[in-house]
Amino acid sequence: MGFSIKTGQKVLCIGDSITDCGRRAEFAPLGNGYVKYFHDLLIVRYPERNIGVINKGISGNTIIDLQNRWTDDVIYHKPDWLTILIGINDLHHVLGKSPDWQECTVEKFEQRYSEILSRTKKQLNCGIVLLEPFYISIDSADAWRTTVLKELKNYVNVVRKLAEKFDTKIVKLQEIFQNQLKYRDSETFCPEPVHPNATGHLIIASHLFDAFSS
Repeated sequence: MGFSIKTGQKVLCIGDSITDCGRRAEFAPLGNGYVKYFHDLLIVRYPERNIGVINKGISGNTIIDLQNRWTDDVIYHKPDWLTILIGINDLHHVLGKSPDWQECTVEKFEQRYSEILSRTKKQLNCGIVLLEPFYISIDSADAWRTTVLKELKNYVNVVRKLAEKFDTKIVKLQEIFQNQLKYRDSETFCPEPVHPNATGHLIIASHLFDAFSS
């Protein structure tokens, strides 16, 4: 099977701070995270293809925020491919009992995510890649990290369920990082479990790249 992204096509990546990575400030327009590395891999591997990449990550976003800006930040651009990475902030809002936490439960997460994907399928003729939310830790002693790891499984399962329902590609990042942690400590990939360092972002980018060859 060949590489799915053809010359002249456009890939739009949307999500939270992990996608953002300074793309609206000093690292405009692609940020300094996995979106930039993914773009670089496209150049390295397919120099003859003119492929556009757009970063629409915004730090702190939940699925509610994505839904609210979907018209302006996704539909308007008419991408040929769309990648979505969201969920860890939804979980943190619930666990931290933020003012809007009841709108971020796993049930609401699934409902809103499903609505976004349904709308996208109806209004755009684009391929979709879902990236699992992840938490780079195996800590079983710290109460907070243990709870996050336990509850995150529900959000991950929603993404897997929706990938099957809407026939999208999927990158199983939680599984990928947990496998990496069998061989190296967490600081190899992140300063804290939510935000990857350069190595962590390269892992995301490389597996996202591979998704277009499967």
